Amino acid sequence: MKFSESWLREFVNPDLTTQELVEQLTMAGLEVDGITPVASTFSKVVVGAIIEVSPHPDADKLVVCKVSSGDGYHQVVCGAPNARAGIKVPFAMVGARLEDFKIKKAKLRGVESFGMLCSERELGISDSHDGLMELAHDAPVGEDVRTYLDLDDVIFELDLTPNRSDCLGMTGLARETGLINSIDVSYPVITAVTPTIEDTFPVELDAGAACPRFVGRVIRNIDLNAETPGWMKEKLRRSGLRSIDPVVDVTNYIMMELNHPMHAYDLTKLQERIIVRYANAGETLKLLDDSEIETQAGSVLITDGSGPIGLAGIMGGASTAVAEDSTNIFLECAFFAPTAISGKARSYGMNTDAAHRFERGVDWQGQVDAVERATGLLLEIAGGQAGPVIDTHLKDELPGTRDVMLRAGRIKKLLGVEIADDDIENMLTRLGFPHRAQNFDSAPGWQVTAPSHRFDIDIEADLIEEISRVYGYNNLPIRTPVTSLEMRPAPESEMGLERICDQLVARGYQEAITYSFVDPRLQALIDPEFEPVGLENPLSSEMSVMRTTLWTGLLKALIYNINRQQDRVRLFETGLRFRQLPNQEALLMDNIIQEKVIAGVATGKKAPENWADVAVDLDFFDVKGDLESILSLTGALSEFEFVPADHSGLQRGQSAEIRRQGAHVGYLGLLDPRVQTSLDVKHPIYLFELKVSELITKSLPQAQVLSRFPEVRRDIAIIVDQAVNAGEIRACVEAHAGSSLQNLKLFDVYQGKGIETNRKSLALGLTFQHPSRTLTDEEISSSMDEIVASLEAAFGASLRN
Repeated sequence: MKFSESWLREFVNPDLTTQELVEQLTMAGLEVDGITPVASTFSKVVVGAIIEVSPHPDADKLVVCKVSSGDGYHQVVCGAPNARAGIKVPFAMVGARLEDFKIKKAKLRGVESFGMLCSERELGISDSHDGLMELAHDAPVGEDVRTYLDLDDVIFELDLTPNRSDCLGMTGLARETGLINSIDVSYPVITAVTPTIEDTFPVELDAGAACPRFVGRVIRNIDLNAETPGWMKEKLRRSGLRSIDPVVDVTNYIMMELNHPMHAYDLTKLQERIIVRYANAGETLKLLDDSEIETQAGSVLITDGSGPIGLAGIMGGASTAVAEDSTNIFLECAFFAPTAISGKARSYGMNTDAAHRFERGVDWQGQVDAVERATGLLLEIAGGQAGPVIDTHLKDELPGTRDVMLRAGRIKKLLGVEIADDDIENMLTRLGFPHRAQNFDSAPGWQVTAPSHRFDIDIEADLIEEISRVYGYNNLPIRTPVTSLEMRPAPESEMGLERICDQLVARGYQEAITYSFVDPRLQALIDPEFEPVGLENPLSSEMSVMRTTLWTGLLKALIYNINRQQDRVRLFETGLRFRQLPNQEALLMDNIIQEKVIAGVATGKKAPENWADVAVDLDFFDVKGDLESILSLTGALSEFEFVPADHSGLQRGQSAEIRRQGAHVGYLGLLDPRVQTSLDVKHPIYLFELKVSELITKSLPQAQVLSRFPEVRRDIAIIVDQAVNAGEIRACVEAHAGSSLQNLKLFDVYQGKGIETNRKSLALGLTFQHPSRTLTDEEISSSMDEIVASLEAAFGASLRN
């Protein structure tokens, strides 16, 4: 928000320098982003009147002006297209300085020129240089322009937090400034305008709490050709608003002064009645900026007999706009609930001053005053006759007042300082918070009513925050917190998530952090099984649902890196995924499962490029090995198993479900080629996602005496069906080998010459050792025979010769 310091000081004028005022507002929570001078440095620039204009004898684009400076006449050669007799403009006389440029007598194409007529850019007021800066007709000729326009002023730019919408108007800013400095504020005197005609226009409210109040007034016979006063133009310009005509200028002025967006309709273009209602999807509306939109269901519309005529709280429609020939208008000031407007402007690709205010909240009791103030100014500038003010409202749908308790003891406890009751009551009064003394369970305090212009006061802590802000954060005592600390147990049977992350980093992965809000189309490709939780006010259409898997964000990060010539990428992330319980009538927090998971993506070569190794593409078993290194951290690798699985986002035959003692842990696999093609990625992508809760429990190591007796290794090669996996073979061998088996290793897999089709050879290395004696050949041979027999019985295995 922009405003000029001089305008603020019209309401309240503390004995502070500009810099002190900046610091004070910032410390009060109204951060000042910056200040800029209203105009550049210049001198000897006065109000000049162009008496007559004649063509230049030797240049088509130049004219010779006779200019009065109040104490004489001067000949000035000028090239501005709007130079004409009868207007008043800034006149830099000979000897004037504009920044570092000095005005001298000059000769332009053979004609002498004594001075320069100035545009706004020459004075540093704005970047406009399309023509001369035209001053008001009643501007006193010869007066210093800096004095006349009050250019010894600065523009403040505030960065307000969303909860302080009450300070988006000058009255709110003045209230804060007066509060901080304990001085009274001179608010504008708003006098009700006596109606001189009885004309009204009917209004119906059919949007419930979205628009519970709509105040309107008919004004006839206004003169749109009337000139907006210079003081109003300047205040608007310094607020970043351009002067257009008296109606627009007055409504903008009220928005900046009272923080009430207003709109004016051409009364002759309105049909039947105004109806405020919810939009139907697909309705069309042409707006004031000539853009045409297709409405979304849930938006609020202003309509009449012809259909939509405005997007409520955002922008008016072109069909009923006030034009140059308009003489009769319907002036409107409404209250739209923040929840009804929030995010709507962004969804249409717009950002307007009205929407900025309505979605944060405006005073729901101030609309009548705003219309009365606007009427008085408009009649003063453009004339006309005003009808009665009609306040159409839904009493039961208005926000109402909120009573909040405030306990003196609670203030002292939270702020660490005891503030006198009289000081607190004075702060509440200056804040505009009605209050009365009351005890709460024998604790003295106050019952405070949140005013209609403050939407951020709901609980006691909000009031204490206001007290601390007014008291001054710098005045609060600094104390070191004192508390009794207790050592929390750190169970050895639980593994920290940081250890898992460290292991992945050691395996060549890099940690990523992605948004929990993701693209619904990409997520539907990867994880269509789960219905995502939609966002009511998404940042964009590509971030409109909560993630059901971390793969969605990781894939976007991987593609981002690939597109920047990173052909070997390994990323992992830890975070929450959000899934809805199936078959629920309503979406409630209790129906959303939030699980912490660790997920990863990998593509490219198996190892970084180097001279010693042949470049080999990453495959399923490489990523499986990375996961096994994580699972081994639990000390119970044998509890986990990889089971072939079908997952909608993974390729069948190269995907596995990971289980721990039968419980689901996660998935690992190759991204489905159809999804990969849609993402326009050339290399295969492998993904994994594991529940953290199934990984943090680890087995404690048990100390055992090392056997002093020799190990015996026996190798066998068996032939089994190709469909039999090594895990099943391992389980069978371990079940029949006895307690002497210390190690079992699969060291070769062979298919080809000498092996039947659809069969494969598995070579196993078995290591036997007894803790207290040397094993005999007969014992080992007996174990091997039993193992071979069990494999033959279970899988039809045969020994390979």
